[in-house]
Amino acid sequence: MAGQVVQADGTRIIEKDKVFKWKSFFLKWEWMLLIMLVVVNIANISASPNYANTNNIMNAMRDFLDKAIVVFPMALVILLGEIDISVASTMALSSVIMGMAYQAGVPMGVAIVIALLVGTACGFVNGIILVKFPELSSMIVTLATQIIFRGIASILLQTNSVGGFPDWYNNLGWGKVGVIPIILIFTAIEAVFFIYLVHFTKFGRRTYAMGNSVVVSKFSGIKTNHVKLIIFTVTGLLAAVAAIFLASKMGSVRPDVAKGYELDIIAMVVLGGISSAGGKGNIAGCILSILVIGFLRYGLGLVNITSQVIMIIVGALLIIAVAIPNLKSSFGQARWIKNLSNNIKNVTTQR
Repeated sequence: MAGQVVQADGTRIIEKDKVFKWKSFFLKWEWMLLIMLVVVNIANISASPNYANTNNIMNAMRDFLDKAIVVFPMALVILLGEIDISVASTMALSSVIMGMAYQAGVPMGVAIVIALLVGTACGFVNGIILVKFPELSSMIVTLATQIIFRGIASILLQTNSVGGFPDWYNNLGWGKVGVIPIILIFTAIEAVFFIYLVHFTKFGRRTYAMGNSVVVSKFSGIKTNHVKLIIFTVTGLLAAVAAIFLASKMGSVRPDVAKGYELDIIAMVVLGGISSAGGKGNIAGCILSILVIGFLRYGLGLVNITSQVIMIIVGALLIIAVAIPNLKSSFGQARWIKNLSNNIKNVTTQR
């Protein structure tokens, strides 16, 4: 099985047949995330004895799964070494146009399709700008489109809101199949799809390759522009899907919907072990980080911790997530330099 190996000097190589090592397996970041998840749940149970109840846990998950829908395509964006901070504004614009279309007499099913088209168009705009102007930073481009998309939503609806959606649509956000929320079923299917896409297809391997080096990928025959355009477009589409679920939960749409969501989404991806430099990480880590941050926010809310303190805690987790791999790399480089120095001394002594 092919795999990526980071050498002691920080360079990356691709092994055709990667040797399984138990030590490396248990030192993976995902195990740390699993420990975090256990600790968070123990703390939540201590804060509220009623927490360890199936319905309560499912309700808690419903609160953050609309963000999780966007985490998986965002993981692909960051694997490329890019970023998209316009996703929350895409959610706002998609939901506002959907609400206005329904208010104008368009059937709700058609309004949902319009929302999906709007989200796809927003993602396509981001992708086509970055493809046509590769010298531009994705952070600057998506910062600009973040402002533009939110601005259009505000112009269209101003300070008003649109509601009064059909009962079947409202049931989309709050409905269950047995005890399992509909949004959880959708997110689970999406997670399985992205695990397959990223780890078992050529498209996933090309994404990793581009994250390591776009230039090398291009000379290797990968259509880098096509891959980038597809990833940003899919991100816009799934931001619209998240907006549909969010509007269903809220029962109305407003221009300021999903404000700040992009920060939580990016935090979930980075905490999940996806390298901000691109080319490293996996979807399993993202799944665990979604649960860690989601349940952490829910648990802190149980003990009336303010949102500002929650942001500080999430920020601290991000620093830890970014720092630990860098520390490992630094220690590896130090050992490599020490070994090189010893080898030079040995050669000098023999002479």
